[in-house]
Amino acid sequence: MNMKHELGISVYPDLMPLEKIESYFELASRYGVSKVFSSMFSVEGTKEEVLDYFKKLIVAAHKNKLKVSLDVNPMCFEKMGAKPDDLSVFKSIDVDFLRMDLSYGPENDAKLVRNPYGITIEFNNSPQIVKGLIENGIDPKDFLVCHNFYPQRYTAMKWNKFVNKNKELKACSRDVRIGAFISSTAPNTHGVWDAICGLPTVEKLRMLPIDLQARMLLATGDVDDILIGNAFASEDEFKKLQEVLQENEKLSKELDPTLKMLVDHGIISLDKPVKKLRVTLDEEITEKEKEVLFDFFPHLEMGDSSEWIWRTRVSRFKYSQPNEILTPRHYDKEMFEVGDVVIVNDNYKHYAGEIQIVKIPIVNDGTRNRIGHLDSDEYQMMELVYDGDLVEFLEK
Repeated sequence: MNMKHELGISVYPDLMPLEKIESYFELASRYGVSKVFSSMFSVEGTKEEVLDYFKKLIVAAHKNKLKVSLDVNPMCFEKMGAKPDDLSVFKSIDVDFLRMDLSYGPENDAKLVRNPYGITIEFNNSPQIVKGLIENGIDPKDFLVCHNFYPQRYTAMKWNKFVNKNKELKACSRDVRIGAFISSTAPNTHGVWDAICGLPTVEKLRMLPIDLQARMLLATGDVDDILIGNAFASEDEFKKLQEVLQENEKLSKELDPTLKMLVDHGIISLDKPVKKLRVTLDEEITEKEKEVLFDFFPHLEMGDSSEWIWRTRVSRFKYSQPNEILTPRHYDKEMFEVGDVVIVNDNYKHYAGEIQIVKIPIVNDGTRNRIGHLDSDEYQMMELVYDGDLVEFLEK
């Protein structure tokens, strides 16, 4: 990855007054948003009207330190009087990115990237386009790839197709940056073509909590940039996304001493992204249990979990010590169920402090305290937590 993950928003100046959009820019910029996407070819009007429309939008975005990407296609190019080797009309409105909804072919796509104005070109999610650019001498660091969004419910991409397509793109070069869309689930959102059910790239993400959508995309390891397809996302959604998109600064600043020792001795490696799980806590959870769950960072699966549970193991090296007390607590059910988050207690002192997630129901034998649960939506993340992964827990 050649830079940190970026978060973007989408706006529709033909559907909302510029004053409301400017307020949205101000809110978004406070929470780490760096990019604005808008569809130029879906706006009606003369060439002059459309250019004036977007020039004002871009001025407002730049005032809030946001870069602007405009979705264009060959028909839009013709209307604007642009050509692959002449993007001067787009330079006149100071746009930062152009997202090409359709390809002009390898040679002309290469001309687009080589434009003299510093406009970055984004292409559709096609390995063939990427291969054509590379064959024409284009450095993969000099362009972007951005998936489509899908206004109509039940029509967005299959999850497996999305994952495999990204692997194809990254196989061309790991330097290819990939962007994808997620949906705000705030009330009364809007988007192109009467979109009222979100605007995601992948259908299974459409109505999930927004930060879970983002965490699932990031957990694949191949998505670099995330854009909210519909507007307007809420401030609470921005807060949760900011928490999710924070880079792994903790790995150098807040690493637990127990983990640091293992890293220093070459026993484990932290050269990988941290996957984040949001836990619904039980009311009975103690402060000590919260400390193990949230403050021990990061949790690490050592590659030997069974089919029944995902387990951290490393935290026990600290919390199984005699000076650490993890008092057993009664739980009135005979079994722990799928999605239960448990901690090994002092009834099994050698393993005390292990955080475990139940994948197949297990017997409650008194050696574990239930401290929380992954709800059915959240549990989907477990499909993306692999052997040897680093995990951070967030409170739901």
